[in-house]
Amino acid sequence: MRGSVSAVVRRTVSNLLAGEAPCTSSSSFSTNAAKTATTKVATSPRELLTVFKQLSKARLSALVVLSAAAGFVAGSGEDVEWSKLGWTSFGTFACAASANSLNQIYEVEKDKLMKRTRNRPLPTGKITRANALVWAVGAGFVGCASLYATSNGTTAALGAANIALYAGVYTPLKQISMWNTWVGALVGAVPPLMGWAAASGSLDPGSFVLASALHFWQLPHFFSLAWICREDYSRGGYKMLTLMDKTGKRTAACALRNCVYLLPLGFLAQHFNVATEEFTYEAAALSTVMACSALVFYTRPSVDTARILFRASLLHLPLYMGSLLMHRIPRGAAKASDRGADDEGARVVLPPFPFLPVPGVDFNTTPKA
Repeated sequence: MRGSVSAVVRRTVSNLLAGEAPCTSSSSFSTNAAKTATTKVATSPRELLTVFKQLSKARLSALVVLSAAAGFVAGSGEDVEWSKLGWTSFGTFACAASANSLNQIYEVEKDKLMKRTRNRPLPTGKITRANALVWAVGAGFVGCASLYATSNGTTAALGAANIALYAGVYTPLKQISMWNTWVGALVGAVPPLMGWAAASGSLDPGSFVLASALHFWQLPHFFSLAWICREDYSRGGYKMLTLMDKTGKRTAACALRNCVYLLPLGFLAQHFNVATEEFTYEAAALSTVMACSALVFYTRPSVDTARILFRASLLHLPLYMGSLLMHRIPRGAAKASDRGADDEGARVVLPPFPFLPVPGVDFNTTPKA
């Protein structure tokens, strides 16, 4: 189990770092380069596969699946139902693909203006909005239906709600208010809850530990990205904290504050019997490293220090989830331990063993009528 988790973590880190340069400096971005290249509509199966992969933001959707899978394993008993995990991952990926596709359908005109988005399928004309909408709705239906059929209604409802929150609230809010970032962080916190609900059939306080970790992680991750790409976001006309912060101090302070919020989550995981004491210390160490990176960004706000925090965030998440999975406490084991303690007390006070010493109880005394 530990070997496979380590392998997944290594592959995830490699894949994420491979795409770590989201923006380049504005000096290399000329007016001519900003013009969107027009290409023919994709028709071949290979071209369509590439288009649907880009609409789905496959790399981002894979990260969503990874967080849902972590929630599933954390919420499982001694034996993980691997086939159910596979179906949960499939349904989660389809829901994420739907949300990401709807996002691009809504933002196609904005995407034409930004360097890092101008070559997406819709701005380049590789697919029409109508066909992209068919794909998005179909993916959402398949995702929610598969989650309902193979997991339960709670998981399917969370998947549907997250599509609505991402595409219906977060996406339009990006053009209205800087608070879109906090709404987006809520969206990212839902997949671990989906995984937990699929595995255990319900949500309990322990399920919100990993969800909180995802929520607080996303804010410094995105604030560092938004500072690196602030001129690109300005070109697109989005409302971002980084565009209202000339010095970078407010942006860095928000990033640092949410890194600090990560610190106690390991202790909460132990308190709610989600993970062992080892995870508490490992989680605190990982969060401290990320907080130190945010502190560097805060003391010297710049693209270079923002990039340090961005890279630290890319390393933090897979290592954090890998540590949780290695040190998790199976759900059944935690409940059995609690029941065992209760049963022990019951055996002491029940007759026909009045000879057992129980402080304050005299079984030889005849109760009054």
